[in-house]
Amino acid sequence: MGIEIERKFLVKGEAWRSLGQGVAFTQGYLAGSEQATIRVRIAGDLAYLTVKGKVHNLVRQEFEYEIPVMDAQAMLQLCHSRIVEKTRYKIYLQDLTWEVDEFAGANQGLTIAEVELNAPDQPVSLPAWVGQEVSDDPRYFNSYLAQHPYTTWPT
Repeated sequence: MGIEIERKFLVKGEAWRSLGQGVAFTQGYLAGSEQATIRVRIAGDLAYLTVKGKVHNLVRQEFEYEIPVMDAQAMLQLCHSRIVEKTRYKIYLQDLTWEVDEFAGANQGLTIAEVELNAPDQPVSLPAWVGQEVSDDPRYFNSYLAQHPYTTWPT
C-alpha cells in the first residue's frame, strides 16, 4: 500500500529559486469526496493517475500509476475547470527532498513548499525561505485549489 507523509509550508522570498530545476505540471481532478480524490497529472513528458485518501495526522494513502500522456490529455478534458497549473522545483537539503510549487493561472501568486517524511514526528530543519506551516489547512490542498482558486480568496 502506498503511504504519503508530508508537511506543507508557505514560501517566503526568492532564495529557493537557485536551488532546483523547475518542471511544468498540469493536473486535474476527476472525482473527489471526503474520503479520496482521483487526479490526473502531466509532469513534463510523463503522466500519472493518482488516488489519494483522506489525511490523518499528516499521513494518507496514495496510489500513483504512470499512464500514457495522450490518455492524460484526454482525461484532463473531463476535468473541465478543476485544473491546477504550476511549476515544481525539487530541492535536496539535508537528506530531504523539498518540492516547491509555484502556481500559475487562477492560483498565480501562491508558492508552497512540501517535504515528504518517513514518520509524522520526523524532525525537520526548516530552510530560511520556508514560512508558515499550512499542513492542516485544507485550502492549500491542490484539490481545493482546483475548485477554489487562490486568486478568488478574500484578502
